[in-house]
Amino acid sequence: QVQLAESGGGLVQAGGSLRLSCATSGGTFSTYFMGWFRQVPGKEREFVASVSRHSTTTYYADSVKGRFTCSRDNAKNTVYLQMNSLKPEDTAVYYCAATRRMGITQAMAVRDTLYDYWGQGTQVTVSS
Repeated sequence: QVQLAESGGGLVQAGGSLRLSCATSGGTFSTYFMGWFRQVPGKEREFVASVSRHSTTTYYADSVKGRFTCSRDNAKNTVYLQMNSLKPEDTAVYYCAATRRMGITQAMAVRDTLYDYWGQGTQVTVSS
């Protein structure tokens, strides 16, 4: 069973950048489809981005397209979320998630119920 641990969150001014990392252990990382979600208090968890097992396919929420980049390094068992041009509305707890399910479409990737494993989250706060 894979364990996930996010890091890299923090406080940044609007327009700034952060890179989140999600280190994994306890599983064969390259067999997992990886996703990033975020959540603010009182709201549902929201899909941000995902990357397929060998980085051939990435999906992004419309709200982050062109600003965020999701990538992975299978040699380091880590998935990343590079966040540029941050906005106050990007403020949230960011979670990485993993699943071993196959044949994932974009419609499937955006649903949090697809994923079987989750990290503890890292807080991102963007000040105006």
